[in-house]
Amino acid sequence: MDEKILKALGEPKRFLLLQLMSKRSYCVRALARKSELSESAVSQHLKILREAGLVCGIKKGYYTHYRLDKDVLGMVISELEQMRDVQRRPCDGPFYGCPESEYLRCKSYVPPEKREEKKGKTPHV
Repeated sequence: MDEKILKALGEPKRFLLLQLMSKRSYCVRALARKSELSESAVSQHLKILREAGLVCGIKKGYYTHYRLDKDVLGMVISELEQMRDVQRRPCDGPFYGCPESEYLRCKSYVPPEKREEKKGKTPHV
């Protein structure tokens, strides 16, 4: 995933702007009003979001209206889903760069939800 996208998504105010633009397009002034940020702050955030490809601007008369690019967002979601769905496998052991002590600890690790099942309890949801 592009570093610019991660940077853009990592800032809570930019994430808020993306949430607003997911519903409809807005000009800078409207985004500033809705997000309780200054217009210059919104403009700076939009610049980063545009450079990441997450939003695009459409000129409407004097104003530019910004909207979320849902295709790019879909690609981000797809990459995150692929990471989530990767089947985990155990460590290959000390011959592949993992120290033996770490390998033994990793090999015997039991996730918390499995520990609960062994005790006869159902895991917390």
